[in-house]
Amino acid sequence: MNSKDIKRLTWETVSKKKVFEGPIFQVNAVHRKSTDGREGSFIEIDAPKWATVIPWFRDEHQIPHFIMVRQYRHGSDSVTIEFPAGTVDHGEEPKAAALRELLEETGCRPLKDIVELGSVSPNPAFMNNRVWFFFVEGVENISGQSLDTNEQLDMMAIPVEEVIRSMGTGVYDNGIMLIAQAFFLRYAEQHPELLH
Repeated sequence: MNSKDIKRLTWETVSKKKVFEGPIFQVNAVHRKSTDGREGSFIEIDAPKWATVIPWFRDEHQIPHFIMVRQYRHGSDSVTIEFPAGTVDHGEEPKAAALRELLEETGCRPLKDIVELGSVSPNPAFMNNRVWFFFVEGVENISGQSLDTNEQLDMMAIPVEEVIRSMGTGVYDNGIMLIAQAFFLRYAEQHPELLH
């Protein structure tokens, strides 16, 4: 898409007003005007940035595994299995947040440099934040978990093959984790040894 198309499709923000503020996000009422003169009111969820880290290692049999966490999710009222993830604190870089979440949720730190796989808008229809995805190859356990007040989760080592086969079903139905897997698979195209 060229810049002319982008300009033609972009709506001008006429006004924005906060209508709700909660502990995780705020909701804004936004009034916008299109380039052809139409106007409308919309809802925008102003959410913090998110960071997800994909920790990968080989077990004693040289089988590739992910370190994942199993936890209860209040929105879906269900238990899910996910990669370590969380919000990016104010003034924090997404990479630092990913490393912090890895340490807090698993007690582990990477053995090699962390690799940024990319970032996306999780739901651009009404959310204004982005989520970043990072990969770490090899980890070492240096402490116990350091969870937030209302966090309760189990750390798990799960074979990469099982995660790829199961993602998007059952306890693996968190959509952000499916995006994380897509980024991992794209990275693995250049590093096929990560899959076997």
